Parts: sequence; C-alpha cells; structure tokens
Amino acid sequence: MIRAPEPTLESIRDKVEAGQRLSFDDGLYLYRPDVHLNEVGALANLVRERKNGPFTYYNINTHLNPTNVCVYRCTFCAFRSDLRDPKGYVMSDAQILERGQEAVENGCTEMHIVGGLHHQKKYDWYRHIIQILHDAYPALHLKAWTAVEINWFEHLTGKPVRWILEDMLAAGLGSMPGGGAEIFHPEIRDQICEHKADAGKWIDIHRTAHQLGLKTNATMLYGHLEKPYHGVDHLLRLRELQDETGGFQTFIPLAFHPEHTKLDYLAKPSSLTDLRTTAVSRLLLDNFTHIKAYWIMLGIGTAQAALHYGADDLDGTVRHELIYHDAGAQTPECLSVEQICRLIREAGREPVERDTLYHRVDREGAQWRSGEPIAAGV
Repeated sequence: MIRAPEPTLESIRDKVEAGQRLSFDDGLYLYRPDVHLNEVGALANLVRERKNGPFTYYNINTHLNPTNVCVYRCTFCAFRSDLRDPKGYVMSDAQILERGQEAVENGCTEMHIVGGLHHQKKYDWYRHIIQILHDAYPALHLKAWTAVEINWFEHLTGKPVRWILEDMLAAGLGSMPGGGAEIFHPEIRDQICEHKADAGKWIDIHRTAHQLGLKTNATMLYGHLEKPYHGVDHLLRLRELQDETGGFQTFIPLAFHPEHTKLDYLAKPSSLTDLRTTAVSRLLLDNFTHIKAYWIMLGIGTAQAALHYGADDLDGTVRHELIYHDAGAQTPECLSVEQICRLIREAGREPVERDTLYHRVDREGAQWRSGEPIAAGV
C-alpha cells in the first residue's frame, strides 16, 4: 500500500488555494505548535473571505435558561445545580414570558433556550415553554434544546427523536443550537460527560433534525483534556454529517473555562490556542458557510482577532448569558449593537445584522423584518 506523503505547509496551501479538501493528517499538521500560527491564519482567512467576503455577521438575541437543576454531573460544567442546592432555580411561566417581553422590547430576533435536565420536570414542561413563548411572541425565533436535551426527552417520553422534534416544531421551535457535542471521541467524552448522549446519538439527533428541515448549529469544547487528534476527529465527524445533510448553519468552537468546575486545576486555553482552533476549524470544515467567534467565551479582543483567523460571525448581543459566566467568563453581560458594530469595524470588517437563519435584517429601532438570504461567496 502506497502511503500518502507527509503534509507540509506548502502542500496544504496548494490544496486550500485549489479549493481541495484537507485530510486528517493535514488537520494534525496544522495543530502543531511549530507550524506558524499566522501562516495557518492566513490560509483560514483566505477561505473565510472566499465564503463571506469582508462581512461579519451578528444578531440581536437573548438567552433563556429555564432551570439549572440537572441530573447530569459533567466535570466541565459550573452552571448545573443539585435539586436542593440553594443555587438551584426553576423559572415560572410569568418569568419566562417576562423574558420574552424584554426580548421583543429590545428588538431581539432570537431567543436561545437551553438549560438543565431537571429530575422532576416532565417533557410537557419543556414543550410548554416553547408553546407559551411562541403564542405570545410569534415573531421571536426560538432556537432551543441541545441534542443532549432531546435525548433526555426521549428518556422522559419513550418516544423516538423524530416524534419529539415534530412535536416541538408544532409548538413553535425554530431551530436547534449546537451544544452538548463537547468532544466526540470516547477517550475524552467518557472522562468529561460519561452519562450524556454519546457522539453517535448527538449526530443522529442532528441528522433527524436536518431531515425534518430544522437548521442546527455545531460546537466543539476545546482546551481541556483533549489532544489535537481528538479535535480533528471531532471536526471530520461534523464534516461528514454536513456532506450528508447540509443542515448545519454555523460551527462554534467553545473555549473551556475551568473556574468553578471539577477541572479547575487546568489552565484556560490561551488566545493563541483560540486562534489556532478557529483557523483549523475553518480549514477543515470546508462545507460549513459560517464559523463563529463567540465573544462571551473568547473575550472581546481575541474574538476581534479571530475575524482574521477564519471566523465571520460574532454571535450577538447575548442578553442574560449564564452558563459561561458561571464558569468564570469575564466578558460583559451584554453588548449593544453599537458596541458590536464598532468592534467589527475596528477589526476591518463590515457588520451585517442577520436573523437566526442567516437572512439580512432590515431594522428601524425595535421593529425589524427578515430580508434576503445571505448567500455564500458574497
């Protein structure tokens, strides 16, 4: 058997410039610390500009975490609470609707809904959250429930994934976030979240969502116990599913925050690691249109730099984010549209407001409507 030659930066550059797909070994090479980060970033930027030109996207959004009580005890999580812990909470219908009203009054186009898997809450409670918000605020896009939560709903109902997703769609679900992916490889997943939905289940749930026409996002939690080959394995599994379904909109690399977790002996990943992970993700995920620099986790300065290392999206205003702030994130609780646009322009990019499904937003104050779809390659 003829073995492929070892990758070099020149061979990878040739592939990228020709629009050819990179291999597993190429990905491992790009992660090597002796491969100059700026060279990797320049290749990622080439792909980023090929797909999205000078534009950087953002949205006006808010988060809703209906409860932090969770049956799982993932070692990387600082958000969860035990049932009887004073920290634990469950939001009432009135509190949930108040959050929706606040979102609408502030011009939000999206509500991002994830939370704990409460021991004593039935499936109907989770569905009810979607229903009351959709009934009260039908223009507000509800991006809700990770694959881990959908898997929990399987356990609660005894119903298959397709039934659950169809039922949530009927209640008003608009799309799904990409959380719960963490790291797919069992060598790491079994150490950080051994009881949660495994890689196969996460992928199957997103496949089913895509088959039903639901758009979803994808994530990878990095900077903890994983090695480069775990990261490359994760990215290529996502790429394979995207080849099959085309249902992913955005990939979000998530920097691990160790504070207040069971892995608090680890150092937070450096900005250099953040930028390399963003760049490698952009280069390997050739069939993803968008890569997000999630400023909540990266910090504002690194997120700005990431716009030249493959990222084309900053997320949004992110009102009421709790999960990463509980883990020690020092970023602001919320950014205004003016601040976001200034940060994008400082980075030499052109800000464009989008909705959840990547349509341009035409806005006048808190009033808005979705415009034309954002086309790749503009």
